[in-house]
Amino acid sequence: MVRNIFSVGGWTVVSRLTGFFRDMALAALLGGGALNDAYVAAIKLPNQFRQIFGEGSFNAAYLPTYTRVLERKGHEAAGHFASQVFTLLILSQVVLLGLVYLDMPLLVELTSPGFVREPQKFANAVAMSRIMFPYIAFIALFALHQGTLNANNSWSLPAAAPAAANVCMIAFLGWAAFFPKVSPGVAAMASWGFLASGATQLALAMLDARRRGLLERLARPRWTPEVRQFFWMLGPAIGISASYQIGALADQIVGSLLPTGGLSAISYADRLYQLPGGVIVIATGSVLLREMAGLIARGDDEAALHAQNRAASLTFALGAPFVVVFLLIPDLLIAAAFEHGAFKATATHQAAGVLAAYSIGMPALFVDRIVAASFLSRGDTATPMKVTLVGVALNVALKFLLYRPLGAPGLALATAAGLWVKVAGVYALARRRGWSAPDDRFIGAAAATLFAAGALALALTLADPALAFALGPVRFAREIRLAILTMLGVAVYFPALAAGLGLTGAAPAGVVRRALRAARLAR
Repeated sequence: MVRNIFSVGGWTVVSRLTGFFRDMALAALLGGGALNDAYVAAIKLPNQFRQIFGEGSFNAAYLPTYTRVLERKGHEAAGHFASQVFTLLILSQVVLLGLVYLDMPLLVELTSPGFVREPQKFANAVAMSRIMFPYIAFIALFALHQGTLNANNSWSLPAAAPAAANVCMIAFLGWAAFFPKVSPGVAAMASWGFLASGATQLALAMLDARRRGLLERLARPRWTPEVRQFFWMLGPAIGISASYQIGALADQIVGSLLPTGGLSAISYADRLYQLPGGVIVIATGSVLLREMAGLIARGDDEAALHAQNRAASLTFALGAPFVVVFLLIPDLLIAAAFEHGAFKATATHQAAGVLAAYSIGMPALFVDRIVAASFLSRGDTATPMKVTLVGVALNVALKFLLYRPLGAPGLALATAAGLWVKVAGVYALARRRGWSAPDDRFIGAAAATLFAAGALALALTLADPALAFALGPVRFAREIRLAILTMLGVAVYFPALAAGLGLTGAAPAGVVRRALRAARLAR
């Protein structure tokens, strides 16, 4: 499981880094003003539908169901089930696209009402939405192939596909930048690049599935017990994903009422927030769900609980330094990443406040899927949905209360509060049923992580002001300062973590054995 987590995590890092370069290119070409606000609004439409009907809800229902069929009935039955779902998914996407294209301006008006008073911004958002929206069909079919491949322990290529998609989009942006005379414009090329990135991901996943003999085919849908179980899980799973998207939609609606640049500040901060969060959440969440579903299907609940604790320990240890950094030096991170070209210092300051507010909810983000796996791996998607609705209600209410006094950071604080409520509620219910419980090694690992995070916070607090003063007049001062602080952070955090794990006895046994063997060989 840990090997698969690092495989997925490694490729997800590559995906996030290429996505980061894509965002840097977008920031330089679109800036943080009205055109980028329109782009952010347009891209959120397919992304929100993707989370509701694509990867988010689909995998929560499909992966455990497929895994159970595979474990209990074999490859042939699993392939038949996958083909039936594949056919139904294609039909649903055709219907969805047809409904959306009936009146795209109305959809943009509903999701970004503040744009109506700015006709040019509204027109740009509608035009880009028309180009980008079919992305959802590509990514929904990609999610199906990804789930099939993951259930058969193929992780690398599905995890690498988003990186290839980012490279595809960067190529479109490069064409707009270097060949402006033959380009339809930056906004149009960004939109077409986004659509092409979805097609790229689907093509790569289908090629890998075909190579492994797992490619789904069109089949006549039948109401088999497996299909019935899939839909029984899919309904609440869609509710969970839709609940998250209600929060994102509230961000967009309320953000459109902020002064120009507010929506862009949320978007740029979210990209940095999702960089480590996405890597850790995607890697541990997807691999752990497959692992727990297989173990529970074989009746080994104790091993499933052990896997959950090890995944949570790893997630906290890898995620804690990002919480510290985002809380203490958000201005430096935003400036080094995006303050180029049309992106100015005022936009940096606004986005930094949002990033610091987001960091408060990061620990809950890291363990969200790990806690939910207690239910999802057992085919229960209804319980997490009910708790999620409570968290979303708090999130939306706080957004409307905080956006006037706090601006864009108020929306991020509301997101953090709603996420904490959701994770705490799901964990409490799982603990009551005996499906989740921290063991001694997890408690020791959590204590070691807090110790290392405190050491990192102290090091940054002492070093950053001195570096800012010393590098003030130097060219590329921000980038050099960030590089030095990064090296300092690595030098402080990981030795402190290792010391804490050693003192608490929470270090992985295999690592301890290898360290002892190395010490004996050295002597």
